[in-house]
Amino acid sequence: MIKIDSIDRKILSLLQKKGDLSLAELSESVNLTTTPCWKRLKKLEECGVLKQRVALLDQVKLGFSFTAFVHIKTTNHCSEWYKSFTDKVLALDEVMELYRMAGNYDYMMKIVVADMAAFDLFYKKLVASIDGLTDVTSTFAMEQMKHTTALPL
Repeated sequence: MIKIDSIDRKILSLLQKKGDLSLAELSESVNLTTTPCWKRLKKLEECGVLKQRVALLDQVKLGFSFTAFVHIKTTNHCSEWYKSFTDKVLALDEVMELYRMAGNYDYMMKIVVADMAAFDLFYKKLVASIDGLTDVTSTFAMEQMKHTTALPL
């Protein structure tokens, strides 16, 4: 973990809320001139704390109103199977998030698609392309109550 001070935290907090802030706006908000603020940004990028700046899209307005969580069990835990599994799953555009889990399931993924028919196509593609799955269980989101990408700095 890298050491960051209160100014770095404020910079990161502001960028989490509005990633397209200009350097001038950001500098003014943290009471720095542009050069020291730019140097801090570069340091945060180089050490990997600031990974990238992206635009957040409204999935429903773009026609992706169906969110599913897929829980997977397998009895195969060798490194070769793990690499094959992750390579295949990460290549699927519908997979928004993938986690290796502790507990009842080995993996969990968040899937975003247009509707149940699109999810069914995704599910069939998933189970047909990956050997060694012993249980694939899906749950579906009825309503998104909270969504944030901002960490509690």
